[in-house]
Amino acid sequence: MTTETITQDERAQRRQMYHEADVVVVGAGVFGCAIAFALANQDRSVLLLERWMKEPDRIVGELMQPGGVQALKQLGLGHTIEDIDAIPCTGYDVIFHGNHVVIPYPEIRSVNGRASVSAKGDEKAGGPAGCSFHHGRFITKLRETCLKHPNITVVETEAIKTIKGEHNPEILGVEARTVDQSTGEKKPDFFFGQLTIIADGYASKFRKQYIDRAPIVKSKFYALELIDCPLPHPGFGHVVIGDGSPVLLYQIGTHETRALIDVPENCPAAAPSLGGVRNYISNVVLPSLPPVIQPSFREALEKDNKIPRSMPNSWLPPTRQCYPGLVLLGDAMNMRHPLTGGGMTVALNDVVILTDLLAPERIPNFGDTGAIASAMSTFHWRRKRLTSIINVLAMALYSLFSAADPNLGKLQRGCFAYFEKGITADPMALMGGLIHNPLNLAYHFFAVAFLAIWVDMKNTGLWNVPVNLWNAISVLWTASMVFLPVMWRELM
Repeated sequence: MTTETITQDERAQRRQMYHEADVVVVGAGVFGCAIAFALANQDRSVLLLERWMKEPDRIVGELMQPGGVQALKQLGLGHTIEDIDAIPCTGYDVIFHGNHVVIPYPEIRSVNGRASVSAKGDEKAGGPAGCSFHHGRFITKLRETCLKHPNITVVETEAIKTIKGEHNPEILGVEARTVDQSTGEKKPDFFFGQLTIIADGYASKFRKQYIDRAPIVKSKFYALELIDCPLPHPGFGHVVIGDGSPVLLYQIGTHETRALIDVPENCPAAAPSLGGVRNYISNVVLPSLPPVIQPSFREALEKDNKIPRSMPNSWLPPTRQCYPGLVLLGDAMNMRHPLTGGGMTVALNDVVILTDLLAPERIPNFGDTGAIASAMSTFHWRRKRLTSIINVLAMALYSLFSAADPNLGKLQRGCFAYFEKGITADPMALMGGLIHNPLNLAYHFFAVAFLAIWVDMKNTGLWNVPVNLWNAISVLWTASMVFLPVMWRELM
């Protein structure tokens, strides 16, 4: 038996018997599994805690952008999207009141170490691709990978609070409740690590304790699963913009297609007096869908008389991490509207960055809280080159696609006109997590605003100068109010 094997066995024993490790990770979701695996590959000893190890059944986290796929492969986890009936996603079909624009992901090449768009591409270009899948199958593959790693011990337990030192504020680990297999009752349990990583998701029970802001929820996604639904463009995600809020459709298996219907908070058309959410979906959303989709959609809606399952669409700007011995990451720390499917790309990109900053050659010992604090400060700023793009784009596009006022409606028409002109390569690369340059996003967003102004001027009549000038200022102001406050919060 080699010295390395003895060391691994001794550390595994300490994890199993004494619940001690270099790092304790709370939450075996996308971020938790990925960071546990990445740190274990650096020969760190890892305790991965998860409340419920059965395959999850969620309606989001089902579409991964190309940037997320790249990060997954970079972490050595590319195999986790294999053999789960995942469907390649090569771009989007944007459907605006029945008119289609099909937008593939562009080819990306590196010039002087920077990514740039090399060609617009087309449907058959074979460029970068994301994928969509049943969320639970992907999580199960991630967890299976962690279970097989010799440096990771996975424990099914419910973490309830952090453990602090008696004489300083340093976090030493977490207190949990673990089911006693002999009695079936939960008993107190304690897990200790030099570093504790909290990644317990959008409904985090630790967030209030360590972050001074709460998620902002303006709408919910109601979900249907369509069976053998013929999509206008197979292999593409579909965004339907009609009389109501946007609808997303993407295939998650050979026979299954996910439909996500956005319903704003206090939506008048979904009021109980008008029949509620089901009637809104049936009377407003269904007629706006492409005719080829409607039969499968109607069948899924009428499958039972219940309101479809829903998830809140949340925005939570990122927060600096400054707690000795603890970091709060993943959806527990930063969320965006899931319209653009960027959540997993953000999470996996964060893992890539954090793994580099916590590498043993940089920080040999996680007990060095000063080095950890310095690494987390660098992490906070470095991640923004991608996450600010994905987060701002998600929130800005949702504002445009839901069009809550006339100026947003004008910007919505300008956005579709922008795509119709074929200006799609950079926007798709930004949404796909393939370009890490926030200035590029700002340029295209305000280019859309000026095109919206031009389209509105033509509709109003170019001769009507006073009205056009007022409308232009109003639209530009609305665009600024959509984009700049969100970008400011993301870049802080």
